Amino acid sequence: MHIRTRKFIGTIVLLMLAIVWSLTAMALAQAPLIAASGWLQAVYYVVAGLGWVLPAMPVVSWMSRPDPDPDTN
Repeated sequence: MHIRTRKFIGTIVLLMLAIVWSLTAMALAQAPLIAASGWLQAVYYVVAGLGWVLPAMPVVSWMSRPDPDPDTN
């Protein structure tokens, strides 16, 4: 697969990840335990805000792999 195709697919995957992650984080933030404490809200929003990076790293790594050398085929 060429790098342009990987970047196109990876962009779509990252957009879907960001949408699903943010909607899930917003839904979980409404839990009574989190909503009751200001400190817990602050910690939750920091973790939820930075947490999407871990699942995104393999996608970005896959997107940026160089094309295979055509001479080796």
